[in-house]
Amino acid sequence: MTKAVFIATAEPYSGKSLVALGLVNMLLGQARRVGYFKPIIDYDPAQEPDPHIDTVARYFKLPFAYADTYAYTRPQALQLLEADAQGELIDVVIHKFKQWEEAYDFTVVEGSDFLGPGTAIEFDANVSIAKNLGVPVILVVSGEGKSTAQVVSSVLTLLRTFEAREVPVLLAVANRVAPEQAADVQTLLRAQLPEEVLLAVIPEDPQLRHPTMREIHAGLGSKLLFGEAGLGNQVDNYVIGAMQVPNFLNYLKENVLIVTPADRGDIIVCALQANQSASYPRVAGIVLTAGAEPDEPIMRLLEGLPNVVPILTMPTGTFETTTRVGAIKSRITPDTPKKIQLAISTFARYVEVKALEEKLISFQPEGITPHMFQYRLLQWARRQRRHIVLPEGNDDRVLRAAALLLHQDVVDLTILGNPADVAASAKRLGVQLPAGHVRVIDPVNSEYYADYVETFYQLRKDKGVNHDMARDLLRDVSYFGSMMVYKGHADGMVSGAVHTTQHTIRPALQFIKTKPGVSVVSSVFFMCLPDRVAVFGDCAVNPNPTAEQLAEIAISSAESSLAFGIEPRIAMLSYSSGTSGAGADVEKVRLATELVRQRRPDLKVEGPIQYDAAVDPLVGRQKLPGSEVAGQASVLIFPDLNTGNNTYKAVQRETGALAIGPVLQGLNKPVNDLSRGCTVDDVFNTVVITAIQSQLG
Repeated sequence: MTKAVFIATAEPYSGKSLVALGLVNMLLGQARRVGYFKPIIDYDPAQEPDPHIDTVARYFKLPFAYADTYAYTRPQALQLLEADAQGELIDVVIHKFKQWEEAYDFTVVEGSDFLGPGTAIEFDANVSIAKNLGVPVILVVSGEGKSTAQVVSSVLTLLRTFEAREVPVLLAVANRVAPEQAADVQTLLRAQLPEEVLLAVIPEDPQLRHPTMREIHAGLGSKLLFGEAGLGNQVDNYVIGAMQVPNFLNYLKENVLIVTPADRGDIIVCALQANQSASYPRVAGIVLTAGAEPDEPIMRLLEGLPNVVPILTMPTGTFETTTRVGAIKSRITPDTPKKIQLAISTFARYVEVKALEEKLISFQPEGITPHMFQYRLLQWARRQRRHIVLPEGNDDRVLRAAALLLHQDVVDLTILGNPADVAASAKRLGVQLPAGHVRVIDPVNSEYYADYVETFYQLRKDKGVNHDMARDLLRDVSYFGSMMVYKGHADGMVSGAVHTTQHTIRPALQFIKTKPGVSVVSSVFFMCLPDRVAVFGDCAVNPNPTAEQLAEIAISSAESSLAFGIEPRIAMLSYSSGTSGAGADVEKVRLATELVRQRRPDLKVEGPIQYDAAVDPLVGRQKLPGSEVAGQASVLIFPDLNTGNNTYKAVQRETGALAIGPVLQGLNKPVNDLSRGCTVDDVFNTVVITAIQSQLG
């Protein structure tokens, strides 16, 4: 079951607030604690609250702090997006959303309002946010001023955009549709929408669309002369009072706003009299133009009248004022309880509430985005603090990553190297290695050195190792760091920024050794592609595995995938798919696939299969119809090191994907290797992965 839903649109004034109010009301009937989160708000919180958040919070009396309900103001978000820093924006949104998800039974997430410049990048940001939160979407499209064909086209275009990014859509809402078009819109959309997408077509309701006098007053920035008590009056019509009184009276309609020059005392008095008369419609208010107040006798008359309708004054002329009145859009606000109740009842009337509840209950998110994956990694690493040793204290990247890890309070660290040299490097780099969660050890001068030498001698004496050899080897940081892990003085080791893969893992193979039942140590990369995370194995350790080894690598990779929250769907890669090819290389992959099926019938596996058929749904359906892996593989097993290593590097460089790894599999305790071309982020992420591996045992 999902714990959140995202309300999205692509245009201003779509009526998202109606959907939000109806949805929160529906959810409060099912959940005790309902949260409300809007990643990007249009209003400066120092001046006024976002009306949607304020309305939901106050009407339903939801006890959350306003500062927690948003991540960015619109100017802040646009500044990041224009600076190509969408990743930073997404990371902060995920962090704040996760706080809501943990604290509440269900959270309604509302997309932005599109009330200003930058709507193109704003829309893409909304799609990315929904994708990275891993929650289903309710789409809202306005039908105001659109033909039937335009409404249908708008809904389908918006749906396809989200589907193209693999963001699941539960419900499409065509809102504010002209009543005479509603039936046709319903018929045409239902015929073209996927069966699993619910549809609601909501006819336009004037009572929801029309503003109040308070909104007119705020929208114009006018001066209020009289009638503050009537600012809640709804304005359904407006008329210009620029004619003779008898003719003017013929133009009055229910809940009318009268716009007239301030010197037209006859119109003012006539309007107030008409409002009192049972023979004429109700007057909502009066706007006086041209910057003046009524003449003194008229003002004295107004001051002595009870229950005067709101009278506003504007410095602008009648035409300009009327134009501005016509452009004012109504919003549902906390002081419009009748509109709120109407919105809730409208939602319940036109939305299949029971069907929507069932979809929310049964929804299971598929896949995981890179931002969400990295967020989860940090959260998992922090839940049980581990101690990781970094043997390469002489490398700047390692020291920078260590400072980040300590600053974010992720792990405890031991850095191997000369303490004076490490301190000097840290000072040169301008990084801090705060005391308490880090220590710097010179292996030869360590209190552990003699014990480690003796332990290594005892473990390897049958292999011809004597005390002198043991002493020499334990001077090596890779051997010393691995021995720390073996002895339990550290929970894991990360090395390889300076040393080769063999130099890093040889000590681990000699005395940490493999887990019971595992005969081959292998590796995976977590490939953080633009919209998903895939697992690539083995791209770092085994040059030319046998079919039996390949099967074991696939099973280990699937277990790593599952351990890190990625559903394993294994593709055993080859240059041929299914039964279309032959040859020794293809047969090796085919045999390995059968071995996986025999040993782990619970795993989804397909092979031999080509890379395009494994990851592209269309190609997968064409080449292997009916396969539950083709087109949606999450674990890709390469037939040899040559193929795997080149492929991961090609994908990384050509797509900009973040490659976390290599993460070693099969050892009794975690030791992980870095590429010598690694970045600070690579070191950071590999330490986090190692900490989690040590938690898993």
